[in-house]
Amino acid sequence: MSRLTVRPAARLAGEAAAPGDKSITHRAILLAALAEGPTVIRRYLPADDCLRSLAAIEALGVAVKREDAQLRIEGKGPEALREPAGLLDLGNSGTSLRLLTGLLAAQPFISILTGDASLRRRPMRRLIEPLRQMGAELFAWGGGERAPVVVHGRRPLRAIHAVLPVASAQLKSALLLAGLGAEGDTEITEPARSRDHTERMLPQFGAALKIQGPRVGVTGPQRLRGARIDVPADLSSAAFVLVAATVVPSAQVRLPAVGVNPTRTGLLDILSAMGAKIDVANRREQSGEPVADLTARPASLRGVTVGGEQIVAMIDEFPILCVAAAMAEGETVIRDAQELRVKESDRIAVMAAELRKFGVAVDELPDGVRIAGGAPLRGAVASSHGDHRVAMALAVAGLAAKGETVIEDTACIETSFPGFAGLLQRLGADIVETGAA
Repeated sequence: MSRLTVRPAARLAGEAAAPGDKSITHRAILLAALAEGPTVIRRYLPADDCLRSLAAIEALGVAVKREDAQLRIEGKGPEALREPAGLLDLGNSGTSLRLLTGLLAAQPFISILTGDASLRRRPMRRLIEPLRQMGAELFAWGGGERAPVVVHGRRPLRAIHAVLPVASAQLKSALLLAGLGAEGDTEITEPARSRDHTERMLPQFGAALKIQGPRVGVTGPQRLRGARIDVPADLSSAAFVLVAATVVPSAQVRLPAVGVNPTRTGLLDILSAMGAKIDVANRREQSGEPVADLTARPASLRGVTVGGEQIVAMIDEFPILCVAAAMAEGETVIRDAQELRVKESDRIAVMAAELRKFGVAVDELPDGVRIAGGAPLRGAVASSHGDHRVAMALAVAGLAAKGETVIEDTACIETSFPGFAGLLQRLGADIVETGAA
């Protein structure tokens, strides 16, 4: 088991390339598998989660060539996909599990999808039920609630109008993938608009969509053609570096070509309201996605109240927002985040418990936390609970704490941010990754 040892940082400076966007890499890989013709994916994220999606399409008979910092995927259309010879083990990747379930619902063979203990606790009924309405046969463990999931697909599926119980890009994207193989108009309505990477990427592959507010529709069946996708840097990963530069006494860190999709920039808006100094420059578009160069400097933060649709736009950034709140003067309240109880860990309970080890006053709420910020953090022995975003958030807390911090069980960071510790080291942080016996 690996661990990170972190000591307080006096200064962070320089330019750092955040890893490629995880959500966009997943989608590019899966759409390339359905497309006809080659797809080139540049600056993809070679982290464990995305490699699970890549291994899955190879198990489905798709040829993949790895060329330095890019992938070349030789798609031959959905008819060329074949029944996998064994289980599709998706590790810790909820995106792989849900999007592949939608994709495979439209393929006329049997697939079994599973993953690690954490993934097998993630809710699946909310996806399985609409896919059954479309005509696929699905069976799941735990009374139909969780993986492993058996998918017996059919072609073509029936189009449906689905109303999602929660705003979820994974559910929405899975149903759009199924809708590509359905006859007629498939429409998905969310209670609030979730991240829209799938909607932005499908036209890059030649697909037509209908979008109106929180409703998105696709008329099937549709054929995709191969594309070239340039993956921007992941804002969810960049967030850890941005907050680190905000809370360290002396810092100036630039992160180029970071995705600033407006469905993902909730944390930037919240940090700005807290008083953070993050400059957004050189806005442009890359493969249908807005990107910009971000520069962060130290700032005195103040507490805020966060809830409602703000949560949808920063759902993955909750752990690092909690760290920023711990450093801010005054009280921060985060509500309407109950979906975080079924992520890689129960992020609400875990962040409350771990921040208390640093001396932070935290009240755990049913749907969030109340954090009394401003008191000096003290170094602690903390645990990631197997959650990559928790591990990195606690490392940033360690940079701002007095004394040494040790974070146990940090191998999980590889699922989204390979080289996290090394990047911080190059910026001047005293952070060491070691293996534990």
